[in-house]
Amino acid sequence: MDFNWKKNTVLFLCGQALSLFGSMVVQYAIMWHIIRETQSGIMMSIFTIVGFLPMFLISPFGGVWADKFNRKYLINISDGAIALASFIVAVLLFTGHGHIGILLSCAAIRSFGQGVQTPAIGAFIPQIVPSEHLTRINGIQSSIQSLCMFAAPMISAVLMSFAPLGILFLLDVVTAGIGIAILFFFVKVPRIESVTSEPEDRKGIDYFRDLKEGIQYIRKHGFILRMIILTAVFSILSTPAALLTPLQVTRNFGGEVWRLSAIEIAFSVGMVFGGVLIGFWGGFKNKVYTMALTGFLFGLETAGLGLVRNFWLYLAIMAVSGITIPFYNTPSMVMLQSKVEPAFMGRVLSVFGMTGSVMMPIGMLLFGPLADIVSINYLLIGTGVLLFMMVIPFLTSRQLREAGKP
Repeated sequence: MDFNWKKNTVLFLCGQALSLFGSMVVQYAIMWHIIRETQSGIMMSIFTIVGFLPMFLISPFGGVWADKFNRKYLINISDGAIALASFIVAVLLFTGHGHIGILLSCAAIRSFGQGVQTPAIGAFIPQIVPSEHLTRINGIQSSIQSLCMFAAPMISAVLMSFAPLGILFLLDVVTAGIGIAILFFFVKVPRIESVTSEPEDRKGIDYFRDLKEGIQYIRKHGFILRMIILTAVFSILSTPAALLTPLQVTRNFGGEVWRLSAIEIAFSVGMVFGGVLIGFWGGFKNKVYTMALTGFLFGLETAGLGLVRNFWLYLAIMAVSGITIPFYNTPSMVMLQSKVEPAFMGRVLSVFGMTGSVMMPIGMLLFGPLADIVSINYLLIGTGVLLFMMVIPFLTSRQLREAGKP
């Protein structure tokens, strides 16, 4: 790469961090508002579905767009659409229209935007970062995201304590605007070709053809299909730990905002350290071994969240869980970014992200209503046991072990 990739990477990560920070402030505000108003597992299921299902529906198209169009523009357009939705909701809130349905609608629009933005970002990073630095940059990106996760719940909790909810949505508009400006004006990126084997008379977009080519590519490379399946299982089993713990804390320890903020902060601080560790260490030489160990450890930690009865010990386990997660996310992303051809990167990453986005709503369709019947503690213990058993399929797949090698 003959351009200043370090400068471009720093600018890109900083701009996206600002935009992510504003988005997370709003996301926490919506979730906590619903939890405090309803304390209902069913309402949490609805919130999860409207927050993830649109992403699932748009992701296949987002993947095609990421392979066919300028990824820089795609990221900015989706970011701008999310900011516009936040601005409209802020205006509605300030004029006295604060129904939960409005907040759920906003969550759905944000999910559509993320479904376009996520594969574009995943495909954009290897476009500006040399392959030998992907693990380090993805680790750094994970740490930056975790810092946002650390700061966002604190800011959200503080603002919710004394400011109208609309202020939080306006903050999202401002941070998105800054992120868009940085990417548009300052990040320089080389162009890449699309599918080079495509004849001239077929240039352009045929969604069904392009999606079919992406699916055929995934089927041809068996390790990608196995990663998608195992990640789907990992996502659905992680649902109680990822989405029901705020409701668990409200029921077991109290619904004060500082408690809900504390568990998010503890998890985020852990992810900061985890991102730094995986960025510098890089994991085992075979990335699949790192992912297998992560599943085992996260299973133990999930079960621990269901067993402890002391809030401060609960926070400690939440922090350790945060340290663990980057050791799954980073190696899996680097494997795809380094093994998948650039012309198919967007479509493969969209399917990979789409799998995660649909598994959480499916998990909540099961675990959300169950949380109103069965103790969340039992749900965490049961899914924890299944999670740490996932080490078996990771280590017994020859194709995964081969793909995980440097």
